[in-house]
Amino acid sequence: MTTRYAAREKSRAFALRMIKVYQYLQEQKREFILSKQLLRSGTAIGALVREAEQAESRADFVHKLSIALKEANETEYWLELLTESGYLEPSSGQSVMADAKELLKILTAIIKTTKTRR
Repeated sequence: MTTRYAAREKSRAFALRMIKVYQYLQEQKREFILSKQLLRSGTAIGALVREAEQAESRADFVHKLSIALKEANETEYWLELLTESGYLEPSSGQSVMADAKELLKILTAIIKTTKTRR
């Protein structure tokens, strides 16, 4: 599996997982503010990866993936807050956090590789 393909598939799977976490937080924990932020940033990653696939130039590609990287970092922040505040169980929070960290690594690798191939 190529890194770019991995980014597409993993960001989509991650977005679906964020939707489920959002639904859980809304329905079971009655948490409405942080969960909305998590949903927004967690689903934006995949949308930006898809946008990057249609980039107009290499610079545009790197720019879109850099924004996806920022969204992944923000998502990690919301997950930390939700876990540390007790809204997410530590085991669940760590599992989702591992997925976020993997996305961060994949996006970083693609960006670095693309920049060095100029």
